[in-house]
Amino acid sequence: MSAIQKEKSKIETSYQIKDYMKFIIPSLLGIFLFMVPLTYNGEVTIPVAFMAKQVEGLLEGIIPSLMTLILFMVAIMTMAVTAFQPKSLINQPLIRTLFHVKPVWVYVRIIGMLFAVMTLYQIGPEWVWSEDTGGLLLYDLLPILFSVFLFAGFLLPLLLNFGLLELSGILLNKIMRPLFTLPGRSSVDCLASWMGDGTIGVLLTNKQYEEGFYTKREAAVIGTTFSVVSITFSIVILSYLNLEHLFLPYYLTIGIAGFVAAVIIPRIPPLSRKKDEYVVENKQLVKDSDMEGVSIFKLGMEKALERAAEKNNGMVTTTKNGMKNVLDMWFGVIPVVMALGTIALITAEQTPFFDLLGMPFIPLLEIMQVPEADQAAQAMVIGFADMFLPAVIGSGIESEFTRFVIACMSVTQLIYMSEVGGLLLASKLPVKFTDLVVIFMERTLVTLPIIVLIAHIIF
Repeated sequence: MSAIQKEKSKIETSYQIKDYMKFIIPSLLGIFLFMVPLTYNGEVTIPVAFMAKQVEGLLEGIIPSLMTLILFMVAIMTMAVTAFQPKSLINQPLIRTLFHVKPVWVYVRIIGMLFAVMTLYQIGPEWVWSEDTGGLLLYDLLPILFSVFLFAGFLLPLLLNFGLLELSGILLNKIMRPLFTLPGRSSVDCLASWMGDGTIGVLLTNKQYEEGFYTKREAAVIGTTFSVVSITFSIVILSYLNLEHLFLPYYLTIGIAGFVAAVIIPRIPPLSRKKDEYVVENKQLVKDSDMEGVSIFKLGMEKALERAAEKNNGMVTTTKNGMKNVLDMWFGVIPVVMALGTIALITAEQTPFFDLLGMPFIPLLEIMQVPEADQAAQAMVIGFADMFLPAVIGSGIESEFTRFVIACMSVTQLIYMSEVGGLLLASKLPVKFTDLVVIFMERTLVTLPIIVLIAHIIF
């Protein structure tokens, strides 16, 4: 009998009820907080998003100033730690992790801080701080990220550390691997995004990648393909375009288009060329070969209970890790979103760049018999700057058919520089800006024919 077979044959059955409770209670709580949709005041949301919304409401008017202060402090500390590397600071692991970064990110953090200060105090050119550029980021998006990161950072360990990913990863591996070339545990990332927010999916994926549960290719695929737009945002887009009466066909359409894109995009460059190697060795990782010849459910439960029983899952350690997650998100991600998001929005609002990019889509849309193709073409590419911009452009289009196509496209493209795109670049995930541009165009070209075909059937 081989070593692997011996390991397989000794799946434990001697766990006590308290061991099961360590797995079941935190995992169910995590599922409830991140994945269970609730209805509040007529809106569909999840508990984490609801709590974030309450904090955002309580601190309304304060968060932009608080974010500007945080961005200023982050820029100063980053310059001091990265440039001068004082031993008193650099020797502290948390300080080093938060503020010792590559030169390019030093500049990005400084730019993010400058944009925030200019926007808060309305200094400099109006096209930097207007409500369509810097103002949109500082007053609309950053308050959402501030509150979502606060709760997601503290509560993500419920999904990560108590065995849920181990169990789901093993149970769903035979579905996820052949369809999407991914391990089963990635299904939780997808569900957390779908029920909650794409930012939560990116954060969850980033943590798993850093801990050695995903290879470079898998992490890049999940971050750019499975950090799907939430149900909540989908409904917002539909309402803005006056298409609420088409919710069921709309959600069915984005589901079909998103599924096809998730099957195709990971199998073509640039994602297919990412290396299948881990950044760190993880002894807890269950390989596909370890699942052969054993009860999948028993193996999943064994690994889940092992994970839940780890000593580092105490309340104090979990709280400390949660606080570190929050600071990492606030200090590492928000400056990037402010800097890159503002630049993208300035480009969209003040230059003909996206108009020119959209021109090749005009004949394509005309061939597909999409009305008002010139306006629709701009909406096809401007979503790269911000996920809400296609709806803003589309709201002035008379054709319900075209508005439906734009609503579906704005959700299935996924790569938005003002949010998910910025988060991906700020994370440790192995994706570059050029990767995001190519993937955005690939998703557009793959999903557009499917969405237009279904639109012709509906209308």
